[in-house]
Amino acid sequence: MTCSDKILYDNSLGITLVLMLFFAFYFLFAKTPDKHIFRNYLRSRRLMAGALLTLSANYAAHLLVTPRLLWQEAAVVMNLSTYYITYLFFSCAFLTLLNPNYFTVKRIVRNIGGWLVYILLSAVALLCLHNNEGLLHVAMVIMTLWLISYGVFLSYRIIQTYHRMVRLFDETHSDDIAAYVRWMSLLTWWALIFGVGCSLLTFLPDRYVFLWILASIPFYIHIFCSYLNYLLFYEQVQHILESEMIAETDSSPDDIEALDECCPTYHADIKERLDRWMITAGYTQPGLTIENLAASLSTNRTYLSTYIKTVYNVSFREWISDMRVSYAKQLLANHPELTVAAISEAAGFLSLSNFTKVFTKKTGCQPSKWRRDSI
Repeated sequence: MTCSDKILYDNSLGITLVLMLFFAFYFLFAKTPDKHIFRNYLRSRRLMAGALLTLSANYAAHLLVTPRLLWQEAAVVMNLSTYYITYLFFSCAFLTLLNPNYFTVKRIVRNIGGWLVYILLSAVALLCLHNNEGLLHVAMVIMTLWLISYGVFLSYRIIQTYHRMVRLFDETHSDDIAAYVRWMSLLTWWALIFGVGCSLLTFLPDRYVFLWILASIPFYIHIFCSYLNYLLFYEQVQHILESEMIAETDSSPDDIEALDECCPTYHADIKERLDRWMITAGYTQPGLTIENLAASLSTNRTYLSTYIKTVYNVSFREWISDMRVSYAKQLLANHPELTVAAISEAAGFLSLSNFTKVFTKKTGCQPSKWRRDSI
């Protein structure tokens, strides 16, 4: 590594290290509302701080000791071991937000055990094969593939949990509650791509190492901003998540069996009630939930949810959105004196931006353009 390469390497490490330490300590010590419901948010933020502090320790070691110049293979093993435990911290941070019951001592002990085994095998390979460069490189490739597989597995678990959460929201709420947690899905894909990239880029020649160091900065900034933004919506999402999980637990399999036994009679009964409800445009009620609708129809929410999925083959949210868009079309065509914002509110959408997004998705054009074309 030339003198100019060393300066570039050290400066990139120093800039990234300062940034990560700032984010980590903010996650650890910044205040949140003093409410019990924020316990999982705080836990998630502290786990994310753990990930950032682990990476910071790695960067500090590279900056102060420069192991790449002393023993390059040892530096690679240190990087891979650091990424392994960082993957665990990242996944636990996200899964704690998506599933309040995810964080258990047994699960953490099992994953920490896997990390210690990974470190042990890496150290054995490093010490026993240091005189055989070819075999040592093969061992390093195997450890890298192991790390990538672990990262893919954790990412799959996060995405799977995220989609389960989205289905829960879509089947019980008329509003797009899932939009508040979509950042976790996007960030997970980014983390997977970035993590795999870091695993591979750790083998870069010395003069290009600064590239993967600087490439991490936008990722960490996005994490920081996402957590700050989610704090605004966390309480609402958590209340919904906890109430729906309780409702799911209370639902009995006997309810579904009873529904199957009386399906024709039940469908006719619920159809009649729903028809009367739709005539009154009950779907324009803002913040409508399947619990509200079931109560107004004097029926069971499990029966109602099953009926909607069976007859209309869509989620509760999509079903309500379709009716709201149809209602908005009538207002757009027949009431030119109403503004798009007023129609959005009358149709039951919580905001004009949400109305525009849903309307455009279902019709292919914005409400104002649809109104001009319909005249």
